[in-house]
Amino acid sequence: MTEFVATTPSLFPLPDPAKSELADLKGHQKGDLISGDESEAVVDVYDDARSTVVDEQLDAGLDRVVEGSLRWDDMLAHPLAVHDNVETGGIVRYYDNNNFYRDPRVTGELTSSGDVPADLAAAADLLDDEAPLQAVLPGPYSLADLATDEFYGDEREFLDAVASFLAGEVESFPAHETLFLLDPSLVAAPPDDDLAGVVPEAIDTVAGATDADVVVYTYFGALDEKTYAHLLDADIDAVGLDVVAADREGTVYNAVEYGITDDVALGVADGQNTLVESPETLRERAAWFTEQVPATDFERVYLSTNTEPFYLPVNKHRAKLDGVGAAADLEREVHA
Repeated sequence: MTEFVATTPSLFPLPDPAKSELADLKGHQKGDLISGDESEAVVDVYDDARSTVVDEQLDAGLDRVVEGSLRWDDMLAHPLAVHDNVETGGIVRYYDNNNFYRDPRVTGELTSSGDVPADLAAAADLLDDEAPLQAVLPGPYSLADLATDEFYGDEREFLDAVASFLAGEVESFPAHETLFLLDPSLVAAPPDDDLAGVVPEAIDTVAGATDADVVVYTYFGALDEKTYAHLLDADIDAVGLDVVAADREGTVYNAVEYGITDDVALGVADGQNTLVESPETLRERAAWFTEQVPATDFERVYLSTNTEPFYLPVNKHRAKLDGVGAAADLEREVHA
């Protein structure tokens, strides 16, 4: 029997009232972005917004609730951008889209920060056992790929340092059911031959810091064969795959050719398109994938948007939350 679980990769669009208030409080320049030392007034706005997005997820019937990552002005680079031993440099394009982040230039040892754990603890307090908490972090490879190393001087050593930093953050997390590691760089900028084999070790470093189920969530297309095969060497509970992207046939090919984890996370709702899909369409997309992977009876299938949803208008994002929640609930348990 396959359990369908409705969830999201976090990084939500800011609720409109918070967006307006923060524009007045923070300003609009690069130097006005989140740095970890916000004023009490700014903190209060984010607290209210966090409460709003948690309630919206509960209303949508999601099976895993995220904090929302509303403070992540630098998208996946956020955990480094607010670190004491990181200087933010110039503006860099965020993958192949029209969003930009401050280049995090690592100038010292990546010690524990506590920034993400604090936000996650605030979300846990809001839930009060109403639904399981899902923690979200960038995967170690993507975070290293988005950053500039000016301290370690070696690509492998830097990846190991980023992984150890993330593991330290996880160790400070409140109790959580699932940990999503968002790793789109595995698709967008795959590791070269020298690094590909050590990526699973970096993932294991982070995954080993929690007893929760760990999902490495990839998106922006299909993984190349080498990267996919190496990813399966990591000690994780599920891989996350984009079944909205145009090259999704490559995703099926990888799963058939190289195998797949017992659980799988599928990006079935388009996180970058305002068209709101029906719950039936989302389940059809999941079935399109699972039915083509022979002899695999998935124990759990996570349903989600394929990318972070911060690209969407708030009303469309909320509608997609509702759709994902309803898609998982069409039949809570069915034969795969």
